[in-house]
Amino acid sequence: MGQIQVEKNVGGIEGLCIIQPAVHGDNRGYFMETYNQRDMEEAGLDMVFVQDNQSCSVKGVLRGLHFQKEFPQGKLVRVIKGSVFDVAVDLRSNSKTYGKWFGVELTEENKKQFYIPQGFAHGFLVLSEVAEFCYKCTDFYHPGDEGGLAWNDPAIGIDWPGLQGTYQGTAGAEGYTLADGTALNLSDKDQRWLGIRDTFKF
Repeated sequence: MGQIQVEKNVGGIEGLCIIQPAVHGDNRGYFMETYNQRDMEEAGLDMVFVQDNQSCSVKGVLRGLHFQKEFPQGKLVRVIKGSVFDVAVDLRSNSKTYGKWFGVELTEENKKQFYIPQGFAHGFLVLSEVAEFCYKCTDFYHPGDEGGLAWNDPAIGIDWPGLQGTYQGTAGAEGYTLADGTALNLSDKDQRWLGIRDTFKF
């Protein structure tokens, strides 16, 4: 019992949570519970996860900003190797923080987890040479259901750490680098997303 600490509504955005597991270590290494349903429910988090995913990415890779259109997923994300800057953007049309973003650095050392509820876009930038990224989802993957937003949309204004470059009016990676000169690396799909105002017209 009591193996997690939960910081709720981080960045002033309702539903976003940073979760810090208790780590038990000695000169042999460490042990921690990465998920405990009972502890989560005691903290007021009663979501049910149905799928676990894992990815590996090299430095400079930016994945996102992704969301699901008809089958939204809540995600509990963490890093088991390396470090990333992880970002959530509130896309709930009735939210007082619609369009607002929050980011947190997740590393194998800090062992923080980030819970992103349904109704958010999500993305991350790899800061280490390699990063292995794990996440639990509240719904299954549905082919063809993915949407996205431009990672550099000035209307959102995400401050990606260490990223240098000048906005050219598109989501392209050309001209962007990390502070050490590593080129920004995006998929073709992620370079074609539009900004929030062109994607959602209420």
